[in-house]
Amino acid sequence: MISENQIEETLKSLFENISFSAEPEGLYDPLRYMIGIGGKRVRPRLCLLAYSMFRDSFDEKILEPAAALEVFHSFTLIHDDIMDNSDMRRGVQTVCRKWGVNTAIISGDVMSIDSYRRIAKAPSEVLPSVMELFTATAAQVCEGQQYDMEFENAKEVSMDSYMKMIGLKTAVLLACSAKLGALIAGADERSCDLLYKFGYDLGLAFQITDDYLDTYGDPAVFGKKIGGDIINNKKTWLLTRALEKGREMEKSGVIGQAHGTAALLRAMEEKAENEAEKTAKINKVKEIYETLGIDEDVKYEIIKLHAQAMNYAGLLGLGRVRYEMLHRYADRLLGRNK
Repeated sequence: MISENQIEETLKSLFENISFSAEPEGLYDPLRYMIGIGGKRVRPRLCLLAYSMFRDSFDEKILEPAAALEVFHSFTLIHDDIMDNSDMRRGVQTVCRKWGVNTAIISGDVMSIDSYRRIAKAPSEVLPSVMELFTATAAQVCEGQQYDMEFENAKEVSMDSYMKMIGLKTAVLLACSAKLGALIAGADERSCDLLYKFGYDLGLAFQITDDYLDTYGDPAVFGKKIGGDIINNKKTWLLTRALEKGREMEKSGVIGQAHGTAALLRAMEEKAENEAEKTAKINKVKEIYETLGIDEDVKYEIIKLHAQAMNYAGLLGLGRVRYEMLHRYADRLLGRNK
């Protein structure tokens, strides 16, 4: 049986030894830079973990496809940073700041192409299924990014629309990672589908956790200033739920308009051009969230999605040891201490 330590050692070796073309340096150095600045490798880790549910040792046929998932994810980050005009990524300069937007665009493009080169090294007997899954996922991630951009110009969005967006932008790649590992391991269709659902619900919980931490996290742990989503009026689970719940509570007479949707919409329109204004806006929105109980609602939603994911893991019927490996992965992904 493959242990969690073996998964960690394999991941470390895989990304320490990953290579890209040498020239032109101006094209490929950003790829080496993005992989080098690290990250939690949650997608290739889940791929290897899913593979380990059905195999007792790693071989070469899983390694390049697992790496492809991280390479593709890094491509999306390069392009996200261009669209968001971001200066920093994981504590260092973004590719678009370090090399310029034009280089970031073309380096991101070649990183996407490189991910396909790696995914194509899956075993021939499952290659058509692997390529179909990966290609569909890649398109869905782009669809999610488009919805996210469109939401920036909307005053508000429905919860169904928000969940669809994060499902596409975040959850499908985690789901793909889990199913990919199972496919390459030779798992049956039912097991592959259950692992996809496991990854999808975890991906939803992962994004909602990120939304929560942006408002309520510890800056030292979260790695960036708290309240950025509020300052930028970003559509998050918290904001979407607050607008929805505020109307419900106003309609039932539980609260007045001074503490509900109208107050929240006014707070969102407040200027945040200096630190004092930013702090005031963050505090005002958080006060409304807490009046509406959004801080507790979001925790419940994360717990619910975590439980749904673990239910799919249990349906796999792979035994206690493997179930607990999936459970530990889920807990660590969501920052839970168990």
